[in-house]
Amino acid sequence: MTPKVLIIGLDCAPPELLFDQFLDDLPNIRALLDGGLHGPLHSTIPPITVPAWMSMVTGKDPGTLGFYGLRNRPDHSYRPMEIANSRLLQDNTLWDILSSAGKNVLVVGVPQTYPPKPVNGCLISSFLTPDNHSTYTHPPDLQPEIERIANGYILDVRNFRTQDRESLLHQIYEMTEKRFRVTRHLMQTRPWDFCMHVEMGTDRIHHAFWRYLDETHRGHEPNSKFRHAIRDYYRYLDQEIGTLIDLAGKDTHILLVSDHGAKRIDGGIRINQWLMQEGYLKLKHTPETPAPLENLEIDWPNTTAWGAGGYYARIFLNISGREPQGRIAPESYNTVLAELSTKLSAIPDSEGRPLETKVYNPREIYRTCNGVPPDLIVHFGDLLWRSVGTVGGSGIHTTGNDTGPDDANHSQHGVFILRSPQMPSGQTRTDLDIRDVAPTVLTLMGLPLPADMQGRSVIHGADPTQPAQIDSTTNAESDAAYTDEEKTEMEDRLRSLGYL
Repeated sequence: MTPKVLIIGLDCAPPELLFDQFLDDLPNIRALLDGGLHGPLHSTIPPITVPAWMSMVTGKDPGTLGFYGLRNRPDHSYRPMEIANSRLLQDNTLWDILSSAGKNVLVVGVPQTYPPKPVNGCLISSFLTPDNHSTYTHPPDLQPEIERIANGYILDVRNFRTQDRESLLHQIYEMTEKRFRVTRHLMQTRPWDFCMHVEMGTDRIHHAFWRYLDETHRGHEPNSKFRHAIRDYYRYLDQEIGTLIDLAGKDTHILLVSDHGAKRIDGGIRINQWLMQEGYLKLKHTPETPAPLENLEIDWPNTTAWGAGGYYARIFLNISGREPQGRIAPESYNTVLAELSTKLSAIPDSEGRPLETKVYNPREIYRTCNGVPPDLIVHFGDLLWRSVGTVGGSGIHTTGNDTGPDDANHSQHGVFILRSPQMPSGQTRTDLDIRDVAPTVLTLMGLPLPADMQGRSVIHGADPTQPAQIDSTTNAESDAAYTDEEKTEMEDRLRSLGYL
């Protein structure tokens, strides 16, 4: 009998909640945890939806994949960054490998699957789909069925920055219920050997309601009616997870995973304002009030570096011979890089205290760097502070966010739980990496591991041989994924979600 694998993904779910604080309220998750192997899952650097989910399902780091966030530089020109999409991915995912091996797959809601590529089975793309009028399923004729079963499928919550928390909470529950309903329908009506379902509601509820949960949050409201909003949602989510586990059956290998965790936000560092203050970034005209850098005219011949905002910072250097109007001589690259790293690490918080910022050189943390990597990646305050990209006004510290209210940042560790008939129960591991998920699944399904996967199977006896490869698309096709109107809409949505 063909082994079956069910992956339940919870975007942004932290081990502190699932393994500790909420565990007694989550009987289905607790049964998985007690009956198998579990531990914190070290995420990508940066720990963000894209590239983390793709790293999980390919077994490769962001540098190898060639994208470093939800938007990426298409080349070394100064044109705007492009939104990540499935056509940027040149490496095989789990469902590519399994489809090639003749396995039937169901894929629901995994980020960076828009536009849908062909699979041997069914695929429903993610929140990076422009809207319900776009083709978001494979095969395309599955879409009317999904709309009917869900009574209007929800790709993502809208108006995420609203102050109407009641309405937002309702949207999150409605999205989650519809998504699980659709996955149950597919599991019951389609043949499958592999099913992967990713729920985004966990991410959305953390960013909107974390202050009510976390007593250390600077905006904590202990008496708010939303103080149990996150816990109550997890209780509901546990029930939905139980329905998938029941449908899968006792002989199915079940993984519950998340791409990264969550933690409070203490404030923001205005990265481009700091670069201007330090003389690295020059504008032709400085706005009086904060404005996005992409809306301003940069004096490129006199600019040494510029940055991008989000839950982490990316720094780009203006190199002569690499950028069109590069200012830094190639032989000075390492010197400038070291100088910036030292200065960024020394930025204090708003009270003058050390921030414990971590600065990473992509060429030192990844196997290789495809695409156009940033020159530096910065986690301010060990991710307790975010990067704010706007310039104008005064000061480099903010207590809020330039795109609207946001209660949480991402943390470096997600969760990993595996319940398998092949595994003894009650195991705990502390050395799990997000790249270990794909090779583990292939081992569970009795398939050889591609030689270029960087992760390792948690199952002993994995065969590291190379299976047949399937065709992949190229970066040259990436622009075709979104029209100009859709790009604008998607960038507005990503900005509202705090990714930009």
